[in-house]
Amino acid sequence: MICRQWRGWTTPDNAAAYESVVRRQVIPGIEARRIPGFRHIDLMRREAGDEVEFTTLMWFDDLDSIKAFMGQDYAVSHVPEAARAVLARFDARALHFEVLDRRPQEPS
Repeated sequence: MICRQWRGWTTPDNAAAYESVVRRQVIPGIEARRIPGFRHIDLMRREAGDEVEFTTLMWFDDLDSIKAFMGQDYAVSHVPEAARAVLARFDARALHFEVLDRRPQEPS
């Protein structure tokens, strides 16, 4: 399994707008593509002083699945124009990690 990590930063005033764009447009658009090997996506938010940082983690079966999503230059960021409009800055390239151990836990 491969985890794709990407981060973007916005102002506190634009944070709600960015979150809305991602939850209502970006994620549904990715899901609608029905990419083979795409398992799920996580959206996280962190207050960081005068900025708000967002991180997405996308989980794929393998590198070929990521290439089906992004093409041969698979590390390039996927940032639609509506998201760019409310971001102050963002990672130009995503990071990819081989998942070595993932252990779901039973609720206690």
